[in-house]
Amino acid sequence: MDQNNLLAAWPVVGPGVAGAVFGAGWWFWVDAVVCSAAAVPFIHYLPGFFASFAALMFNCVNREDIGDGYYSPYDDSEWRVKLWLFISYVVSFVSLAGAVGFLVQDALTDTGPSAWTGTAGVIQCVCVLVSGLIYWTCHSED
Repeated sequence: MDQNNLLAAWPVVGPGVAGAVFGAGWWFWVDAVVCSAAAVPFIHYLPGFFASFAALMFNCVNREDIGDGYYSPYDDSEWRVKLWLFISYVVSFVSLAGAVGFLVQDALTDTGPSAWTGTAGVIQCVCVLVSGLIYWTCHSED
């Protein structure tokens, strides 16, 4: 397959790949919660929820809206789109930082969930955010 065929197939195959990566991320988390010997507090669920919300946030923006040729009849709305993307990336990195914090907490304490729960939380956040980026690169408004 040459480069042109891959680029033509990406809008068709990309959403399926994004969905598979998203599902794999949540599967890791559900597996860790179900197999955990200790009860997992609700606060450990929040990084995955916020990562999913961040992926939804940056998928609300079209790639064409952030280019130089963007025109809006509503005056200066290009900065609003870029601000929305910035906020969505902040939410995504905060969720990833929270997952890493829970991993460190779970690895250092013996009373809470195991280190696998923290590791699965990090894997979940990474997979969810990567799936959001995969979908953002392959979807179009056509």
